[in-house]
Amino acid sequence: VALPPGSFLQATTAGEEEIARHVSAAVGGAKRVADLFCGLGAFALRLSAHARVCAYDNDVEAIAALTEAARAKAGMRLAIAEARDLFRKPLDAKELSEFDAVVFDPPRAGAAAQAEQLVKSSVDKIVAVSCDAHSFARDAGILIAGGYALGEVTPIDQFRFSPHVELVATFSRMRRPIRKRSLLSR
Repeated sequence: VALPPGSFLQATTAGEEEIARHVSAAVGGAKRVADLFCGLGAFALRLSAHARVCAYDNDVEAIAALTEAARAKAGMRLAIAEARDLFRKPLDAKELSEFDAVVFDPPRAGAAAQAEQLVKSSVDKIVAVSCDAHSFARDAGILIAGGYALGEVTPIDQFRFSPHVELVATFSRMRRPIRKRSLLSR
């Protein structure tokens, strides 16, 4: 990816690789993936080798760089790279329901508005990446209250020589058991 001026990059290459490894493993065999707050496409480009990926971020220059990088690489299945303010206009439940999995990696403020829409959707698998434990806890609370089960949470020491960590967490839609009504209970 050709870096536009002022681009956000992860703090260390090793940390980014480890985060990407966890994200890819968590997405698994999903065929339709949304990458929200995608930036330059650290996950979108990797995932598009195996899945149809739609990437969204509010940084117009990052989206342009991601689009150009995807065009230059044969075999990429990047379907959409769109500049969109996910804080003010998150993907709604209907848009989200087109995906098998959603990855989101917001800035420190988190993704509360997007999490609210995710719980209204039919998405089964969510992978959350966060650099802020407080906003992550808030967003995770929204997802859990909305019917998702928290799976594995992995802290990654991405910020060398600081107390900060990056988190990668998985969420899956809980299935409610079907209660059979007895003829006698009517």
